Amino acid sequence: MMNFQSFLILLPVLLILLPTSRSLRFDLQSGHTKCIAEDIKSNSMTVGKYSIVNHNEGHPLPESHKITVRVTSAHGNSYHYSERVESGQFAFTSAEAGDYMACFWAPDHSPQETMTIDFDWRTGVHAKDWSNVAKKGQVEVMELELKKLYDTVSSIHDEMFYLREREEEMQELNRATNSKMAWLSFLSLFVCLSVAGLQIWHLKTFFEKKKLI
Repeated sequence: MMNFQSFLILLPVLLILLPTSRSLRFDLQSGHTKCIAEDIKSNSMTVGKYSIVNHNEGHPLPESHKITVRVTSAHGNSYHYSERVESGQFAFTSAEAGDYMACFWAPDHSPQETMTIDFDWRTGVHAKDWSNVAKKGQVEVMELELKKLYDTVSSIHDEMFYLREREEEMQELNRATNSKMAWLSFLSLFVCLSVAGLQIWHLKTFFEKKKLI
């Protein structure tokens, strides 16, 4: 069994493997679409916020600075849709595992303009609003940190089982692929031997007709 010291050594590695927060900023030109994928396991809490960056603070964004956002699951189910907005947010609990897509589309505009999008996507334990937890629970700092640690360890536990399931699926896929390749190899060998046999028979028949043998 893994001792406590080994667990502390592996803890940073496991934390890296956890679904964490993805905060990024990217440019989007009018008339173009940009999609961002996130691998999310089932029954995982997910929150996201997005907004168009205003480079001229104190002034409103131009009317042309609007985006349409759609979040879909790996099976095409829609979890969020907003049309021609400057900012927005979404929150849901994933019903299925796989790659979730957040797609941003900017309508056509002449002349073409470039907008900067600020996008923050959080899943799992990182999707929780710990400030609200502290206010609602009236907990001390140490208790709050313990709650965070407990949820992190629980998330690590769930993620390990999720990775194990994915590994078993990949192993099953590899076994099925190897089995198909083996049958394909035997079939190819049989076809090659059959063709070689037919060629030998044809040549033998040809030489016998020509009375060469």
